[in-house]
Amino acid sequence: MRELSLRLLIAFILCIGFGVAFGYIASAIGNESIASFDTAIIGFVQGLETPWLTTVMKFFTWIGSGYVVVPIAVIGFSVLYFALHYRQQAFLLIAVIAGSVIFNTILKNYFKRERPEIYRILDANGFSFPSGHSMMAFALYAIIAYIAWRNVKTMTSRVALLLFTAFMIIIIGVSRIYLGVHYPSDIIGGFTVSALWVTIAITIYTYWRDKKKPLRI
Repeated sequence: MRELSLRLLIAFILCIGFGVAFGYIASAIGNESIASFDTAIIGFVQGLETPWLTTVMKFFTWIGSGYVVVPIAVIGFSVLYFALHYRQQAFLLIAVIAGSVIFNTILKNYFKRERPEIYRILDANGFSFPSGHSMMAFALYAIIAYIAWRNVKTMTSRVALLLFTAFMIIIIGVSRIYLGVHYPSDIIGGFTVSALWVTIAITIYTYWRDKKKPLRI
């Protein structure tokens, strides 16, 4: 019981932190106080442009698109549900990805931020904030890491899992800045709101799972 209460407290604190961070970013975008930050980061990232790096960034932005995220989610669900019989975790995976897409659609249509009017290597449609690629990448790789963490036993494997997860999330976000289709604040905003949603989803899942077990006081 105490362990469950502690988890809920930590989750509550994390949700408050992510929610405040997202609210601050949204407010800074509204009053344009974040413009200099966006400009500086864009200038630095796009200043790295080379033909081979453009190819790499296009690859990772494709990896973060729905064309890849959806099949990965379907495959992940199938493996968890049918092969490993982790049915609760299979539905958690799908719920997190679906929720990320739904929230991104709602938020983009609420804020209606136009995409950067800067040098673009890749064309993109729709509104800019928060970044859909960033939200989906964070949701996908964070929930996969959460599920895998419980089944990976060695410290080396867990460190490798965390490094891989962080790399995929960050590189997909950076690729959107590099290609000129998002502001850095779009990416950070996407990460924070997705982190908020993933935290909520995992908290609900663990609370429901632990409530089904005998209580240990």
